[in-house]
Amino acid sequence: MDYIDYIAATRDRSRVLAKTVPDAMKGFATLSKGVKEGGVLGVKEKEYVALGISIAVRCEACIGFHVEALMKAGASREELADVLGMAIQMGGGPSVMYAGKALECWDQLAAQG
Repeated sequence: MDYIDYIAATRDRSRVLAKTVPDAMKGFATLSKGVKEGGVLGVKEKEYVALGISIAVRCEACIGFHVEALMKAGASREELADVLGMAIQMGGGPSVMYAGKALECWDQLAAQG
């Protein structure tokens, strides 16, 4: 999978959805902003939680968005690998498959520069 194109296409679909159901998407955006700001955890830690959940529920689009957000938050590949190990421990075989996808996404985005 080409995660760069996949993330872009997912963003495009989300924009169309926002025009179709603006109140729902505004509410979701407000919720997202609210949980990322404040609190005792930093954005990077919160994004690691979101990535773990993304792997557990097998959401490829979520993996792409949260890996990208982690890179912007200053995460390292080594930190990502540690979180992937926890996701595998919690989710078993299916999480192994989706952890591999998260690592592939990281490598593609890192190569893009």
